Amino acid sequence: MTVSVVLFTSDLRLHDHPPLRAAVEAADEVVPLFVRDPAVDRAGFAAPNRLAFLADCLAGLDTGLDERGGRLIVRGGDLVTEVCAVVRRAEADEVHMAAGYSAFARAREGRLREALESGGCRLYVHDAVTTAVPPGDVTPQGSDHYAVFTPYLRRWSAEPLRAPLPAPRAVRVPFGLRSEALPERSSVAGVSEGLATGGEAEGRRRLGAWLSRHADGYESGHDDLAGDVTSRLSPYLHFGAVSATEAVHRARARGGPGAEAFVRQLCWRDFHHQVLAARPETAVEDYRPRLDHWRRGKEAEADLRAWREGRTGYPVVDAALRQLAHEGWMHNRGRLLAASFLAKTLYIDWREGARHFLGLLVDGDVANNQLNWQWVAGTGTDTRPHRVLNPVLQGRRYDPEGAYVRHWVPELAELPGAAIHEPWRLKGLDRAAYDYPDPIVDLADGLARFRHARGRD
Repeated sequence: MTVSVVLFTSDLRLHDHPPLRAAVEAADEVVPLFVRDPAVDRAGFAAPNRLAFLADCLAGLDTGLDERGGRLIVRGGDLVTEVCAVVRRAEADEVHMAAGYSAFARAREGRLREALESGGCRLYVHDAVTTAVPPGDVTPQGSDHYAVFTPYLRRWSAEPLRAPLPAPRAVRVPFGLRSEALPERSSVAGVSEGLATGGEAEGRRRLGAWLSRHADGYESGHDDLAGDVTSRLSPYLHFGAVSATEAVHRARARGGPGAEAFVRQLCWRDFHHQVLAARPETAVEDYRPRLDHWRRGKEAEADLRAWREGRTGYPVVDAALRQLAHEGWMHNRGRLLAASFLAKTLYIDWREGARHFLGLLVDGDVANNQLNWQWVAGTGTDTRPHRVLNPVLQGRRYDPEGAYVRHWVPELAELPGAAIHEPWRLKGLDRAAYDYPDPIVDLADGLARFRHARGRD
């Protein structure tokens, strides 16, 4: 009997899974393995919301394997040590896994390859598992990556994608392999109250429902904060419970401007992965340094605290931060507004905001979180790095009736229409009736400070 191991990492699904398909085809028996590596915790990636969502994904993966005659083997400990132990116990000939693109993932892959091959076991690393187009597959002349999105989009759109793979009909797992108990969502402390349910079945259900009900209105409505026609698939893509490749194929099959706009967002995801793969230091360093001297000290710390708590005095910004705290997710337009306000209006280091987001976002990953923050802060790939989003004008435009703000900032719910975006304009007793802070900064002052810091005044 020949045995292969498929190592699951950020690809927690059975449908469209090239490593699993290769392992099933290569051997009589397959060990589906997930290792809970404490190095992930030490690196700061084990936020409660992601741990809870991970537990859902692993439970769903185990259920899917059980329906096919198999089961998920879960181990805790150093990934290389645990994989090698399973390989020896199962007498496996090869290990299959998805390629990772962060510095952490690449270092882990290198250590694993060295350890396995020293023991006579081959490691196969598969591209196009966590992204639709692998980083490095499309590059401009004279560079290892695209630094501007639009030309990348043109090349990416013309790139042929592999066909999605069906889930295997059967997965035979060797008898007698030890597995730890699956983690349980209920055992994770500090989870956001409104966190979505994870897992492949839920992700596939959401993808199908969104394509049939909301895709047609996505192009015109994706920035509407209260309308919320976004797919909310980012957590499922982050954990690989939904395949980016399959999502692109299904959206293109649906067709229409809304589906095309959705595919464009999937391209943005791949774009950031190819930047990070080429420049792994951008997880913590500016892609394009602007010689910023970010505000520090007690006043900046107080402003940062107010921002985290959703008490800045700017309702649409506060609504976005409160949605994040409650759901572990935030509307994309809210992310842009919250990030612009912190990095540009308050002129506080984007890394502070990125750290807060990673502590709560269920879809938080290094590529999209850090590089989107840099894009907004003007230290990344944005071709207009010094633009500043005005939260009042943005609120009027993308939440014109104030429904989004009323939901997340209920203390202002009685304010009519667009007046909700400027509660400080109320006078006397009318203003005193609302338990809501005055703005922590005047927008004109914040803009002048930012322009001066960037040498543009």
